[in-house]
Amino acid sequence: MTRPNPEVLVIGAGPAGSLVAAQLARAGHCVLVLEKQKFPRFSIGESLLANSLQFIEAAGMLEAVQKRGFQYKNGAAFVRGTQQSEYNFADKTSTGPAFTYQVPRADFDHTLILDAERQGATVRYEVEITAVDFDGERPRVRSRSAAGEEAEHQPRFVLDASGFGRTLPRLLSLDRPSDFPVRAALFTHIEDRIVSGAFDRQKILVSIHPREHDVWYWLIPFSNGRSSLGVVASREFHQRYPGSTEERLWQIVREEPGLARLLAQAKGVAQVGEIVGYAARVSRLHGPGFALLGNAAEFLDPVFSSGVTIAMQSAQLAAQALVRQLRGETVDWEASFAEPLMYGVETFRAFVTAWYDRSLQDIIFFDKPDPSTRRRICSVLAGYAWDRDNPYTGPLAGQRLRTLAALCRRGQQP
Repeated sequence: MTRPNPEVLVIGAGPAGSLVAAQLARAGHCVLVLEKQKFPRFSIGESLLANSLQFIEAAGMLEAVQKRGFQYKNGAAFVRGTQQSEYNFADKTSTGPAFTYQVPRADFDHTLILDAERQGATVRYEVEITAVDFDGERPRVRSRSAAGEEAEHQPRFVLDASGFGRTLPRLLSLDRPSDFPVRAALFTHIEDRIVSGAFDRQKILVSIHPREHDVWYWLIPFSNGRSSLGVVASREFHQRYPGSTEERLWQIVREEPGLARLLAQAKGVAQVGEIVGYAARVSRLHGPGFALLGNAAEFLDPVFSSGVTIAMQSAQLAAQALVRQLRGETVDWEASFAEPLMYGVETFRAFVTAWYDRSLQDIIFFDKPDPSTRRRICSVLAGYAWDRDNPYTGPLAGQRLRTLAALCRRGQQP
């Protein structure tokens, strides 16, 4: 079956798909979003970064998000044994919002895609992309609904925002190995039952295992008394513990004394999930007739909650480039989309690498930090990885973090 062709076909209704669809629809273009799952649906990655609010506002969705009453977030707290360090986003050097939200992604993502529909995008759920062909004058995309109905679409352009489904990388053989070690995450949602005042619910809590400093936990509180809880380690580390995924998760949680005390009365409210080998890369971010957004292109690691922010930045860059192209301009997608996007991705990559080799941990827990340096680090932790005035962003970020960590180990900072 052939349907009337949209100008733009968006694969996936997560944050990247919703934001790009809304911006293109507001610019007057016919946009069709095809989503494989039925919404609302569970998704991991609930702690947003402050920079994401700029992208949400640019897509005309800030009011819809604010009405949902999500948990206010003003920073991050880190714990390693007896050491504690807090970063308040208000202390950043970059311009932009100093707060954000912690969100059950099922509700958050549903809010965004409903608002994209309000702004003019057409959305169809439970539709899977089965084949693509970019060799002709227009892309040809075949789909199949949950009811078995098959259709062919011939848009002017395709944007893949399919997240971990990675539709176009899979169908076009664009995947390439990540240079990160294979890691695994065990995660769930809990009724946390944390005593009032024992924990700052306006911050994500990142705790480090007392013996294995490359093993870390997240605790992300929501506004409804529940929290997202997870632990990231090598799969070999997880498999040291007997039992089900739930039993393994709680055994590992009980090994971190502070977290064990906080969650002494906690009750699980969701099945424990596991993601293994989630880091992903591609050989290219765009091609004739398509571009890859968010996790469909690059996913690093959950440690700094960068996934949604990268997805939203990719959506904004793609929307800006595609609006120009659809009105007849010649667009250099490498210069307008890939290169600026990768500047921030490489910033986050440097921070993730420095976290696991402990350089960044030594910076975060240094007890005599230089205030201006700390504010620059805070800016990246708040999501402002594209701020070119910050020396800890871009291609030199990794080298500068290592130099800074060496100074911290000697008891000094510049």
